[in-house]
Amino acid sequence: MSQMTLTALPNYPMVEPGDDLAAQILSSLNDATLSLADGDVLVLAQKIVSKAENRYGYYNAVEPSEEAKKLAVEIDKDPRLVELILSESKEVVRKRPGVVVVEHRLGYVHANAGIDKSNISSDDDNPRVLLLPLDSDASARGLQQAIATLTGKTVYIIINDSAGRAWRNGTAGMAIGTAGFEPLENLIGSNDLFERPMEVTEVAVADELAAAASFMMGQAAEGAPVVHIRGAKLQAADCGSRSLIREKAKDLFR
Repeated sequence: MSQMTLTALPNYPMVEPGDDLAAQILSSLNDATLSLADGDVLVLAQKIVSKAENRYGYYNAVEPSEEAKKLAVEIDKDPRLVELILSESKEVVRKRPGVVVVEHRLGYVHANAGIDKSNISSDDDNPRVLLLPLDSDASARGLQQAIATLTGKTVYIIINDSAGRAWRNGTAGMAIGTAGFEPLENLIGSNDLFERPMEVTEVAVADELAAAASFMMGQAAEGAPVVHIRGAKLQAADCGSRSLIREKAKDLFR
């Protein structure tokens, strides 16, 4: 019988810049009476990684460019926020009042370049927002190595974020950083139940786990930014999440 368990870690503290995420996770695992085993997966909400890395953007420190001012009028957003979005982006993909979808500098296609103001404290006189990590894969690798040093266990890491999806309403979790395993399972050449070879199927296993963990984390005031997964059958690999990003030339919607 195939079985997988997901546990949202309890009593997780509010994360501040410079915090040791590995130590916090191990403390929270202890509160849940869980110990790590080789092959376990830890899924972290992007927000706590960005907070620990001090990826805050402060409006009063931003001088909007002419491009940002023009776009701000088109999409009805604060030009300082728009400048932050553009600074994190390669290209504006779509725009309309209230929404701008961009190609993030790391390759993700994301509304507002993943910049968010929910679940962070802010000062009305100098609002701040939270940017994505500088390099989510590097963040995931660093955490994997730190946990291995502290515990001697080899675990897999996913950093997830919630995002809208083409063709569908609502947000779902997706992986924006991974470490230790192959995030895209290639089934091309494998046989189906009727012995027909699969021709195009690749499974975004990192995204599937990220979405399951996101359901456990919640999106509002739940305060559960780390999920422990046991039983996921993953292929160990020294790679990050880049294989999940479709090349622009193969993207029918750009």
